[in-house]
Amino acid sequence: MRILVTNDDGIHAPGLDVCARIAAALSDDVWVVAPETDQSGVSHSLSLSDPLRLRRVEEKRFAVKGTPTDCVIMGVRHILAGHKPDLVLSGVNRGQNVAEDVGYSGTVAGAMEGTVLGIPSIALSQAYGLETRTFPPYDVAEHFGAGVVRSLLEAGIPRGIVVNVNFPNRPVAEVKGVAVTAQGRRDQDLIRIDPRNDGRGNPYYWIAFEKRIFETVNGSDLHALDEGRISVTPLRLDMTDEPEMTRLARHFAG
Repeated sequence: MRILVTNDDGIHAPGLDVCARIAAALSDDVWVVAPETDQSGVSHSLSLSDPLRLRRVEEKRFAVKGTPTDCVIMGVRHILAGHKPDLVLSGVNRGQNVAEDVGYSGTVAGAMEGTVLGIPSIALSQAYGLETRTFPPYDVAEHFGAGVVRSLLEAGIPRGIVVNVNFPNRPVAEVKGVAVTAQGRRDQDLIRIDPRNDGRGNPYYWIAFEKRIFETVNGSDLHALDEGRISVTPLRLDMTDEPEMTRLARHFAG
């Protein structure tokens, strides 16, 4: 089995090495193609106005000056053009990618692009707390990652589905197993704008988030992490809302 590994935290991110080791536990044919720099929050963006610069870091390891989507396309269509990968693993992300994060995440987008290209793809992310923000531990992802991926492959990943896996911020011994979950939703009052002024008195702004606890919904990815479970969420590329499509068709027909 040939595995392509990517991420959005960049070619030098510790989580990328964890993801490569997870892949190596499943196959001896592992290729890494990751962004040259941190691309967190770029979502499923594609570089159309800038050239893609490719740098060979070492054997089977490449850096691309571009987004995670660019990296997967470069890996599949150029580097591995003669023998495309059988699996794309994206991560392990520094921080959870749940609820609305899914729409922003470059890590999830890397896996989505693999799915677009017809390759089974899984996004892997490791939650962390404020106390470990600078050096988040990847122990849970490293310990359970290969087993979770292997189980997903045994179950089968249908075409058009990307699997989003999040590992909880718990010691390995306190992880309570795997929960298959729905994409959650946060309290949107948590997001705010933090206005500041630079040394010359000119204003600038940060997007910021309130640090407070809110209630999570049972069965969601957020709730699973709160309980200390590994969250496994199947996401569909086709975002069509069929009931609403039917309702609107009746409306316009009438």
